[in-house]
Amino acid sequence: MHLNPSTRYQVLLTINNALVNQTSREALFKALAQEISKIIAFDRFSINLYDESQSSLSYFATAEGITPEAIEGDSRPLAKGSIAKTVIRSKEPLVIPDLKKHTFWPSVQAMVDAGLNATMAFPLITRSNVLGSIHLSFRTPPDHMNELADFLKELSGQVAIAVDNMLAHSELTDLNRRLQLQKDFLLKQSENIYDPDNFFYVSTAMQNLMGQIQMISETDASVLLTGETGTGKDYIARFIHSLSPRQSGLFVKVNCPGLASTLFESELFGHAKGAFTGAHAKRVGRLEMAAGGTLFLDEIGDLPAPQQAKLLHVLQDKTFERVGDNRPIKADFRVIAATNIDMEQAIRDDTFREDLYYRLNTVSLHIPPLRERTDDIPLLLDRLTATESVTLNRPAPEFAPDAVDVLMAYTWPGNVRELKNLVKRLIILHPGKRLGPGIVQGMLQTEQTENDNASSFPSLAEMEKQHIEKALELSGGKVGGSGSAAQLLGIPRSTLQYRMKKHGVGNSVDKA
Repeated sequence: MHLNPSTRYQVLLTINNALVNQTSREALFKALAQEISKIIAFDRFSINLYDESQSSLSYFATAEGITPEAIEGDSRPLAKGSIAKTVIRSKEPLVIPDLKKHTFWPSVQAMVDAGLNATMAFPLITRSNVLGSIHLSFRTPPDHMNELADFLKELSGQVAIAVDNMLAHSELTDLNRRLQLQKDFLLKQSENIYDPDNFFYVSTAMQNLMGQIQMISETDASVLLTGETGTGKDYIARFIHSLSPRQSGLFVKVNCPGLASTLFESELFGHAKGAFTGAHAKRVGRLEMAAGGTLFLDEIGDLPAPQQAKLLHVLQDKTFERVGDNRPIKADFRVIAATNIDMEQAIRDDTFREDLYYRLNTVSLHIPPLRERTDDIPLLLDRLTATESVTLNRPAPEFAPDAVDVLMAYTWPGNVRELKNLVKRLIILHPGKRLGPGIVQGMLQTEQTENDNASSFPSLAEMEKQHIEKALELSGGKVGGSGSAAQLLGIPRSTLQYRMKKHGVGNSVDKA
């Protein structure tokens, strides 16, 4: 077939159109073989991929036509593919009209033994990188072999691009499949921990709450969960997510008090490679991870004011930029926030932004404390004892009716979390025993004493305030100078004044 410039262009266009829609290696190779066979009657057609790190060759797809015995198999060392090795190393085409003159190469001898007498090979090069080689071999050398070689050299550039794109596509497909498997595994693990079927209640208060949850779960409205520590706000947040249309997305939890101010933006927004010292790779932030799912802001009331302003800006349009990058990223996520503080009082105290509060508080759900739903205690006790005994691998104790009465009369400052911890301790200390009110009461008194001791222990700020007041008392109210409170404390006068203001400590006479 004579290939003039017009014919060449038309053939290349036809081949390109045949390749662009293929979605697998085999389909791409078959389409290419079919199109080439329309203009060149080959007896063998193959594409080799070159692995530089392993110095090896492998087939891009199953070869078409005659297969010499010596070059069977999916992978082989580069040294055993003499023609491919020559083409890959030189980055130049190789045309051999008579293979019998090159039988000193073992692979060529195998081709001759299989009945192949001529071959053409071309490197596949993209961005100066050799991907491999393309080969056409013949029983009888075709007419106009040099002209065909010129055309195939031009075609090899087009094939190289198609092969490179297909390899990238295959790699991304495999990566996406692995990521999906990992995501499914993590979601399954999360569901096992927070299984809706393990959420036990019979009280009217909880039935009303769960009815509200059923109504809001199908919407994308932001939810603010309030309630004391240990009431299960985290569990409720995951429960809402599991019932929502976003259940196939990730549930991303952000522990607001645990976010250091220096890492706030990096944790939430992510950062670009090289954004700061130690940023050796790009990092995806929590907001981007939550795209298509739910962002849970736990203990939002404890978020410092500067971070509140940044968070409000992001929640308004759900657009942000990674640290060190100026490209805006848009993420579609639902927001659920939780707190154990009085948010309206925090707004009055000027410790929480009112505009952020209303942004989060589209729907508000209050989780009742355990003391307000005592009807749930017998059921929770029964189910928690059963599940925790399996987890701890110990026989479950039995609770006498009057022991249950003691539990129902208790105030439960730690709520369900405290009940769960009590059950664990009873299983460990009294496995398989029948527990009367005495044992249960004794355990509760122990916990109450521990809680009272913890609550009565002064904080560091309280201790500092008391220390300053004592120093001022001993110095007669003298802040600075000889014999002053600052001298007693061993700190500069300006530092003492700052800390006095911080703790609200005043003095009627500020003596120098």
